[in-house]
Formats: sequence, C-alpha cells, structure tokens
Amino acid sequence: MTKETKNIPIHLGIIVDGNRRWARERGLPTFEGHRKGLKIVKKAIIWCEERGIKIFTLFIFSTENWKRSKREVNYLMKLFKQALNKKNIQKFHKDNIRIRVIGQKERLAKSLQKLIIVQAFQNILKKKIPPEKITENVISQNLWASDLDLIIRTGKEQRISNFLIWQGAYSEIYFLKKYWPDFTKKDLDKALADFSRRQRRFGK
Repeated sequence: MTKETKNIPIHLGIIVDGNRRWARERGLPTFEGHRKGLKIVKKAIIWCEERGIKIFTLFIFSTENWKRSKREVNYLMKLFKQALNKKNIQKFHKDNIRIRVIGQKERLAKSLQKLIIVQAFQNILKKKIPPEKITENVISQNLWASDLDLIIRTGKEQRISNFLIWQGAYSEIYFLKKYWPDFTKKDLDKALADFSRRQRRFGK
C-alpha cells in the first residue's frame, strides 16, 4: 500500500466484470475466464483484510446473467459452491474473515441456498443471539450489507449496474480499464490511494 493512502474505506464494493471478454481475447473458453476470476476473488479477500478494510462486497452475478447459456450458468453455480465449501470457509474464519452472500438467493440451486443459510446462522451464533430472538429479520440482517464507501468497477464499463443502489448512494466510484482476471494488488492500492485523496461531500 502506498504511503499516500491514509483513509481506508470501511466498506469496499467491487463490480466484477470482464471474465468472458478476458477469455475471448486470449482465444480461451469462457469458463477459463470465470475460473481465473475466482482465483482473483480469493486473493482480493486477503488483500482487503491486509489493508484493514472491514467489509468487502463483490458483485459477481446479476439478474441479467441468468440469460446466459444454461451450461455457463451451471458452471458459475459450481464455482460459487466451490468458493463456499467448508475448507475455504474454515480458512477464512481462521483469518477472522466472515463470508456473507447477499441478494436474491431464491433462484439459486437448493444446495447452494443451504450453504448460504448455514453461513447466516454461523454469523448469528458468533453474535450469541438467543434462539428465541432469531427471527427472519435477524437472518436477513446477516445476509445483507451496510453503506458502501468506495465502489470499484473492472471491465472497462462505466456504470454501476444496480449494484447496492441504496447502500451506494454516496459512495465514491473508481472505474478500472482492466478485466477482472487481470486485477492485481497494485490496482487495489491505486484505487485506495485515489479514494484517500477525495473529499467526500455526502450530497452537501
């Protein structure tokens, strides 16, 4: 991290974009872009933790993505299940990193929904909430996110694509002209340095 980076965002969101285009430009199958993208996700989680970012939210799958081929959607669901498997989650917990899945989960495969609900209850247990106080609202609160300070978008597009509109109302936005599989620790540090130089006005 650069010396000029003083103010670190509490909540960073990244709109992950460009996996498919990254693969196509290299003459690779689309799946290779998604596979490489997952590797960067795992690295980015660690990079954020090292830099003191408390909350890190990734926009990985939008409602529009359901329109893609069944084969590609199934592959993405397989990657999500892999990312949420017990081994990965235990490793993150060991490093004091908690994983949440937010958004419309009812369209996901039942097996993936089960993994997500289990994570929500693990979060609740860590907070030592009495069983009689565990309501649908409490579960929901452990699946959704707080206000965003900074949004980074990869993939060369300059829009936020309905990513946490409410939570991102006053967030700073940083557009990166790189596809997600090419995202590096240096790119993250540049975005954080840019954020630290900005004067946030919150609509004033």
